[in-house]
Amino acid sequence: MMEDIEIEEEKELYEHFKLIVEKGQDLLRIDKYLMTRIEHATRTKLQASIDAGNLRVNNLNVKSNYRVKPFDEITLLLAFPPRDKEIAGEDIPIEIVYEDDEVVVVNKPAGMVVHPGFGNYSGTLINAMMFHFQHLPLFNEKSPRPGLVHRLDKDTSGILLLAKNEVALAKLAKQFFDRTTDRKYVALVWGDLPDDTGRIEGYIGRHTKDRMQFDCFDTEEKGKYAATNYTVIERFRYVTLVECKLETGRTHQIRVHFKHIGHPLFNDHLYGGDKVLRGTTFAKYKQFVSNCFELLPRQALHAKQLGFVHPTTNEKLFFDSELPPDMQAVIEKWRNYAHFVD
Repeated sequence: MMEDIEIEEEKELYEHFKLIVEKGQDLLRIDKYLMTRIEHATRTKLQASIDAGNLRVNNLNVKSNYRVKPFDEITLLLAFPPRDKEIAGEDIPIEIVYEDDEVVVVNKPAGMVVHPGFGNYSGTLINAMMFHFQHLPLFNEKSPRPGLVHRLDKDTSGILLLAKNEVALAKLAKQFFDRTTDRKYVALVWGDLPDDTGRIEGYIGRHTKDRMQFDCFDTEEKGKYAATNYTVIERFRYVTLVECKLETGRTHQIRVHFKHIGHPLFNDHLYGGDKVLRGTTFAKYKQFVSNCFELLPRQALHAKQLGFVHPTTNEKLFFDSELPPDMQAVIEKWRNYAHFVD
């Protein structure tokens, strides 16, 4: 249950600030003003956010030499919050799909935690990145969240993007914050979905009874808005293979949304998908499902595609990854089973 412990400690990967300058404030450079107003802010972090266009005054972009005046409305997006523990680099093999001076795209295996947290202070993707990029200023032991602009759950495999410098990090963080990235996942869910396409909406927040889980609510007072669009890829009678396109990026979004509509992800232990939820009562069928669980000892979810605008060239980049062997094996078993019972 290590993943659940990590979830409890999870924070957003960026912070959004909104400040109104005080009535009696003297003219002062905005970078100096913000240094006195935002805890843990550094000149380097502020300058990177300014260079990325993440600082606005009265809804206009400004430079670091702008002088604030009373009643100015300041909005600022910082790429990451502070962290109180240093991260050690570890020589862990990582599949790098793409790399240049600004970004690195990796194919994360299932079972690997992305960022160190309570109960998972070693063996994570970030520990590996700290080792591989120890020569870069961003990847030092005191860096808050080195290069990280989004996450994948421990047992979700697939494409993950990291930045290699402060400005790239700030620009990519803004894309994720503004929801301009393209993210597609493949999931195997319980049940035969009624429609070939669909949209799941709601407000995702902490479960009222189980703090390790999230839930989908009808009102914004209980969570943050989330939207998932899905398309059926293939049907196997009792489970369905779907492609999911995210409009938002909430924690456990796909897992929560499909549970919300009564179709939990196959073998998702946290959201009830690790039981026989559809099908027959025959012992042979139950054994078949149990065998599938053994082949795929995690939720059936893979981050297949990611598209984003390169922070320097402004070129639109797309990356795609094959389904990992455990998901392929289970999908093939269900395909054969569905063909056998037809």
